[in-house]
Amino acid sequence: MTGHPTPRLLRQLGSFGVIGVASTLAYYVLFVLLRAPIGAQAANLLALLVTAVANTAANRRLTFGVRGGGGAVRHQLGGLAAFAVALALTSGTLWVLHALSPDPNRWVELGVLFVANAVATWLRFLALRRVIAPEASAKA
Repeated sequence: MTGHPTPRLLRQLGSFGVIGVASTLAYYVLFVLLRAPIGAQAANLLALLVTAVANTAANRRLTFGVRGGGGAVRHQLGGLAAFAVALALTSGTLWVLHALSPDPNRWVELGVLFVANAVATWLRFLALRRVIAPEASAKA
């Protein structure tokens, strides 16, 4: 092992990054739209849930090259496990922020969510690569 990233890993990271940016933008739009009517925690949950399912499907096909229904349920379950981690990270950071400041500035709230989502995104890549990539490798 050389320690250098392979072309395949670099391609996966690039694709994952593009999908991640689109998913993150969708998450923030949903969060901002839902924040006032249902509150920060519920908006976070719904925005994450909606984007997690679409994110996993897009990564399954575009990042890891898996097509067809084989393994789709297992892959989505892996994505939902990553969703649970992301939900714990984002909900936890919101809880801490609101404990420290009951009505924080919305930009501060979004900034805290950005950091939590960045950590969750890295963990999501590792989880999806572990769940989906071995099957994609076997089919190549």
